Amino acid sequence: MEATILDLRYKMHDVLTALNRHEKVSIKYHGKVKGEIVPIGSFNKPKSSTHPLFGMLKNETEFPSEIVSKMRRSR
Repeated sequence: MEATILDLRYKMHDVLTALNRHEKVSIKYHGKVKGEIVPIGSFNKPKSSTHPLFGMLKNETEFPSEIVSKMRRSR
């Protein structure tokens, strides 16, 4: 769905109905798209296990709080 600034002001019910149908709403200002309103759950949240730093300290025997406190000590 495409909506203008005036649609957001006067026809917000139509915008919310489109979001309930899991549609993206493109916001136009002076005929140019300025942004999008995306319904919740329509974007993919990355998993922490795919992050490159996941498991980098898996061989450590200390608790994470101890490691962080050592890193934060004054120099």
